[in-house]
Amino acid sequence: MQTDFLVIGSGIAGLTYALKISERYPEKKVVVITKTQADETNTKYAQGGVAGVWDEDKDSFDKHIEDTLIAGDGLCNLQAVEIVVKEGPERIREIIEYGTRFDKDAAGDYELGREGGHSEHRILHHKDVTGKEIERALLEKATNTPNIEVINHCFVVDLITQHHLGYLVTKSTLDITCYGVYVLNQRNQQIEKIVANTTLLATGGCGQAYRTTTNPRIATGDGVAMVYRAKGRIENMEFIQFHPTALYEPGVSPSFLITEAVRGDGGILRNKDGEAFMERYDERKDLAPRDIVARAIDSEMKRTGTEHVYLDCRHMGQEKFVHHFPNIYEKCLSLGIDVMLHMIPVAPAAHYSCGGIKTDEWARTSIRHLYACGECASTGLHGANRLASNSLLEAMVYGHRAYLHIVEQLEYNGGLPDVKPEADIPDWNASGTTDPREMILITQSLKELQQVMSDYVGIVRNDVRLQRAMKRMDLLYEETEQLYETTKVSPQLCELRNLITVGYLIVKGAQFRKESRGLHYNTDHPEKSSLLQNTIL
Repeated sequence: MQTDFLVIGSGIAGLTYALKISERYPEKKVVVITKTQADETNTKYAQGGVAGVWDEDKDSFDKHIEDTLIAGDGLCNLQAVEIVVKEGPERIREIIEYGTRFDKDAAGDYELGREGGHSEHRILHHKDVTGKEIERALLEKATNTPNIEVINHCFVVDLITQHHLGYLVTKSTLDITCYGVYVLNQRNQQIEKIVANTTLLATGGCGQAYRTTTNPRIATGDGVAMVYRAKGRIENMEFIQFHPTALYEPGVSPSFLITEAVRGDGGILRNKDGEAFMERYDERKDLAPRDIVARAIDSEMKRTGTEHVYLDCRHMGQEKFVHHFPNIYEKCLSLGIDVMLHMIPVAPAAHYSCGGIKTDEWARTSIRHLYACGECASTGLHGANRLASNSLLEAMVYGHRAYLHIVEQLEYNGGLPDVKPEADIPDWNASGTTDPREMILITQSLKELQQVMSDYVGIVRNDVRLQRAMKRMDLLYEETEQLYETTKVSPQLCELRNLITVGYLIVKGAQFRKESRGLHYNTDHPEKSSLLQNTIL
């Protein structure tokens, strides 16, 4: 297949870009690839909302910028922060025009929530399923756009670069170019190639590297792993955000998220003795940034020997709670937890990757004709810790900026140079491979990976744990690469391979950072360094 514009991923980042580019060039083809159903994305599971300066009488860009910088703990790129905060409200207005329905009060004004780290009420939301509502509106518009083709059940295996044409490509190669992708068509189990003038990665996060995560099963770090294999630049992967309050259900994955908006509306964290412990850790108490709250909960669990703490909502009023959080109310009730009578058991779970594919202010990666936005990208907005509800905003802003840059290239710079490869792109070579004989070789390695990452590279780390994690990562890599070389490609094998790569990058980044900053806390290096630098791999 050949296409003008290729989009990998059908969440808010990918669809924002696809809708804009398709509207600008109605005569050109836009192909959106997703590895399961089009609506199964990280976006769909975002509960809390999208942050933006909406009430300018009480709020301001400067306040939102300051809150983001404080949360990022010194590593935010100021230019990226200003871009997202100042351009964000216009992007929010656009998705409202697309049909997104945010909650309003009786007077018809938007209800603005407040979450941890925010100094003002600025979170627009749709009940406690904001991401699902945004995904619905965007996907509905995309499926009704004639020149957008959404291909389901199509797994991207690798980016096509000069490497596949027989050239030596290293991290020092200056002109690495993306010509498209190899994909596994799950309908016929054949690996096919899609050649594209431009490719945008919007592949989401990597929470499945951990045993307990709020991310859906599709969040396997595919985009980050593919770019790393293609010798592109990756940065700051050590900064994995653990959401402080996932519903505690032993053995259940993904974990059900209890949105931060519950604490924004007055929910109080308590330990097994009923103590509201957050005041001992931070003056902002339950509304401190996520890295602080997650470490506080981790500390309380270790101190008291428990596997969870509690979120107390009994004082909040049933009518208000059910109105704002109907999904959470019903989920808890299904487990026999009446939130008006009982406290909700919660524990931290892997939630968001603040690092990823290094991009510039136009969403360009270090590989030519390859863009990235959304959670798979590292734009510089989040630094060492993401401010709550900034992620959906960032995805829209950089999806729009990728579109603007491509328009500039096509219309003002005479087109995209050297898009076509010098030689024909070869078909996928599967010679010498056989059908997998035992799936346990894949499933057991995945369990081992998640166990190692959770036990050694979690909320609190140290040098010995990281060293052990790296040794086990090396062994898993060797075993899986041998399996990959001799076995026919499957989504399960590719996801395992990608997760091992992501796990390696997280561990390597954590080993490089000899300090404690934001989401990375190492007990052997508890102080912050005066030298602020990104970890580029």
